[in-house]
Amino acid sequence: MNLLKDATSPYLRQHADNPVHWREWSADALAEARERDVPILLSVGYASCHWCHVMAHESFEDGATAALMNANFVCVKVDREERPDLDSVYMAATVAMTGQGGWPMTCFLTPEGEPFYCGTYYPKTPRHGVPSFAQVLTAVGETWRNRRPEVDQAAGQVADALRQQASGLPDSDIAVSAELLEHAVATVLRDLDTERGGFGGAPKFPPSALLEGLLREYERSGDGQALQAVWFTAEAMARGGIYDQLRGGFSRYSVDANWLIPHFEKMLYDNALLLRVYGHLAQRLPEESPTGISPRPVAAESLPLRIARETAQFIIDDLGTDAGGFASALDADTQVEEGKPGVEGATYVWTPAELNGALGALDGAWAAELFGVTTAGTFEHGTSVLTRYRDPRPQQGEYERYEHIRARLREVRATRPQPARDDKVVTAWNGMAITALAEAGGRHGRADWITAAVRCANFLLDTHVVDDRVLRASLGGVAGTSAGVLEDYAWLTTGLLALHQATGGIEWLDHAHRVLDAAIAHFADPQAPGSWYDTADDAETLVARPRDPLDGATPSGSSAMAEALLTAAALSDPERASRYRDLADRTLDRGAVALARAPRSAGHWLTVAEAAVQGPIQVAVVAADADLEGLAPGLVSTAREFAPGGAVVLAGDPDTAPLLADRHPVEGRSAAYVCRGSVCDLPVTTPAALRDSLTPKR
Repeated sequence: MNLLKDATSPYLRQHADNPVHWREWSADALAEARERDVPILLSVGYASCHWCHVMAHESFEDGATAALMNANFVCVKVDREERPDLDSVYMAATVAMTGQGGWPMTCFLTPEGEPFYCGTYYPKTPRHGVPSFAQVLTAVGETWRNRRPEVDQAAGQVADALRQQASGLPDSDIAVSAELLEHAVATVLRDLDTERGGFGGAPKFPPSALLEGLLREYERSGDGQALQAVWFTAEAMARGGIYDQLRGGFSRYSVDANWLIPHFEKMLYDNALLLRVYGHLAQRLPEESPTGISPRPVAAESLPLRIARETAQFIIDDLGTDAGGFASALDADTQVEEGKPGVEGATYVWTPAELNGALGALDGAWAAELFGVTTAGTFEHGTSVLTRYRDPRPQQGEYERYEHIRARLREVRATRPQPARDDKVVTAWNGMAITALAEAGGRHGRADWITAAVRCANFLLDTHVVDDRVLRASLGGVAGTSAGVLEDYAWLTTGLLALHQATGGIEWLDHAHRVLDAAIAHFADPQAPGSWYDTADDAETLVARPRDPLDGATPSGSSAMAEALLTAAALSDPERASRYRDLADRTLDRGAVALARAPRSAGHWLTVAEAAVQGPIQVAVVAADADLEGLAPGLVSTAREFAPGGAVVLAGDPDTAPLLADRHPVEGRSAAYVCRGSVCDLPVTTPAALRDSLTPKR
């Protein structure tokens, strides 16, 4: 029978009515395979995956295919977002066997969990040289029965290779330095698409971590090319179809090189990481843009500030859950007709006639011109994805017209069928959201963003943290059983440290210490200081203990850990600070190999290393008892505006936090203390003097 109805994963629950006898990954499933002496058919996907839905409709809902699966295999369904450890191990096997990876991932394993045949999507009928899923099932079943010694030998060899591959970054004599960062940035900039922004060709994914790293390079070195690359890419994405021009928020990727046609799923992690970038970029505007549109509009907020505002609101409004956390994703497909496959983009695309029907002929024609909606269409079946390659003209009153039209189109779109939402709350991705909301809220005076971050953090601490150990995910306010992985601990720590800075509350620092200390105790490689496993030392034993140090769609657990350690070192008491900083430096020195040899896969390593080379900068603002001149708020806002990314900024009364210890007002006036690592300037008491202290002397 199918055993998925009580799963905590929405993706698994989507398959609870399949005629396939699905199991969740468990010791019982492996034992059943041993008892029946059949292979395990492992199917890995996630709730918002378009091709996962296609394969489900074609094969898993088909009675004949299901009968073939049930008779010859123990069928196991895994949500890659809930079990990233399983996904990592078997994706490595899939890439090794086929040269590429992706989802849905389809692997055939021995009862011991060793993979011997892997692939991705298989069609219902043979197509373009790809066998049908039924053909694959038949061939694998016959091979298992008739050529078992060869299968066992191949599976053993693959398992050995996976264990060797999980050895982490190699030892090297390379260390993090300004010269290494300049080399990494120069290498990355050579791959910049100078016509369309981004790096490489289609499909194009938002290079969030790289953009943040390049922005910090500009702040440290004054490299104007780095800033232009960030601006050019950020503007191209924001004006393209990958960005939702009506409700805000970015889709997962663009299928073309122009950022025009998105793969419509919207992920929390993408939007959290991009909120961090746009919120930061809004304070580092270039003098001019390659598009000719001024980065500094006279009558409106800047583009990155608008995108940050709209993206933050998308996260809060569209991904916020009743319990306080943020949901994982909106689906790529929209269910237009009951019982039929979902349609990609159905919620989001428009025709000129639909604009006219919603707005009237005059406003409809104007909106079509502004949003790039054509008669031929830019997407499928004569529909267009909304873009915004020019801004409304304030001198012609177009901003008011634009806001009215945008609001009306949002209303109309809300009456359409909507994509499903994956309500699973993932610790790491919520940690990213907490970090971004707290940082952007502090930078731009948005107390409501900080409030949303506080609510989310309280939920995670109440539900996802048990005896200082972190669980991976929850659904409907109920925690699942999957153990947290390294990124969960690291991003939760970084989010809590961001809240310590945004609110001044010492409780956030205390929580961060407990989570970080648990990560150190359970994920560090005792044989290689600075190297980290992605699973805990007491986690389930798989065919290999995963350890992937390179950054991908999200930062690696190791580079995220480097940020957590570096930030904690700058905010903690001397004993902890020394211990955390030593581990941060050792971790970054291991990551230096990635910066030297594969910097496009080391965006978050670059981000953290830029902060480390600068100190990181620490700004402590202590308030006078009678701050009659109101200098404390001015000092804090100046620090948040002019301190570079990765700096720590904390304000409060003297001696109320480690960073504020032994720091006092100067002659009865609020004061700011600026340090770079262990070297400190004299305290200053005016915003102008603080700005001067934070301005790089090049």
